[in-house]
Amino acid sequence: MSHTLSTYEELVERGELRADPAQAEAAEALGRLEDGLRAENGRRLPWQNPREAGGLYLYGGVGAGKTLLMDLFARLAPDLPTRRRHYHVFMEEMHSFIRDWRGMDDRERRRHPARARRAELDDPIPHAAKHVFQGAELLCLDEMQVTDIADAMLLGRLFEAYFERGGNLVVTSNRAPSELYKNGINRELFEPFIKLIESTLTVHEIVAAEDYRLAGLKRLGVYFSPLGPEAEACMDKTFASQLMGKEPKPYDLSVGGRKLTIPQAAGDTARASFAELCERPLGAPDYLALSRRYGAVFLDNIPKLTPENADAASRFRTLIDALYDHRCKLVCSAAAEPDELYTDGKLAFEFERTASRLYEMRSEGYLKEEHRADEDA
Repeated sequence: MSHTLSTYEELVERGELRADPAQAEAAEALGRLEDGLRAENGRRLPWQNPREAGGLYLYGGVGAGKTLLMDLFARLAPDLPTRRRHYHVFMEEMHSFIRDWRGMDDRERRRHPARARRAELDDPIPHAAKHVFQGAELLCLDEMQVTDIADAMLLGRLFEAYFERGGNLVVTSNRAPSELYKNGINRELFEPFIKLIESTLTVHEIVAAEDYRLAGLKRLGVYFSPLGPEAEACMDKTFASQLMGKEPKPYDLSVGGRKLTIPQAAGDTARASFAELCERPLGAPDYLALSRRYGAVFLDNIPKLTPENADAASRFRTLIDALYDHRCKLVCSAAAEPDELYTDGKLAFEFERTASRLYEMRSEGYLKEEHRADEDA
């Protein structure tokens, strides 16, 4: 039995995971990939033919356990150079490599360790693919959501060259391959990548018996008031339920050439305080980038809003509009209920819509809606 499947079954037996047939099937699929890679007897020597490319594309709804299973697999994978990255982090690394390559002269390119010998020096993509393969003959990408045209145009050629080298890829996504970059600009240019994924990887849908993250939100709550130690403890507990074992770290979002630092983030979950998001000179582009990148946003310490902090109140309204339009889950601690947050001032009338949205964002119907990460959400 594969290490991935046996470890999953042990976690169920110990009560750390709840038995779920769909998760067990996905663990079996990952286990078959693990066994196949292990049978290859490690790395190939330079003069041997490359390993046959392959992998697994695991997709399903939020909270189905895709990331948990992929992390188990990546941790227990055969003795291959392996990297586990969030999809957006990986794409930022690729764009950075390409920018750096274009900034080199030909002498620097020839001496670069990632130089692909048979490729044109002025075409960075084959060299980027070699760079990926050098560090990861097994690449695990979590939460693929293709919303950016620059990413869409890069993916096909990048992974075609990666697979030619014998790379193996494991992907998790909320969408089937055919649904990626749906309605995107020039999508016909992206369709070869979809065909490449479907022909190279095993595509496996996971339909879990329960949305475990949604269950956590419903059980623990999403709006905690008034402020104080109890609200803070509730925020911490609910945040932990959404991380599903992942370690939160600061993350820099790129917004029009600037960086928006998210103090705590893991996967598609982010956490920041009201002061960090609404008392700084941020605007709609920042909140749109946040809403597209994260499906769940935790916002700590929303104060009572008054004419004295009208600028922060205005930013808060813009933030809530962006989160609402993208159907982000909002978990927050606040000084009062939504209709009591702003009752006196020039924005009081406009804030009625914000209060209404805050109430709706607590409803089960809203929480069940899928995150709209697309550019035109």
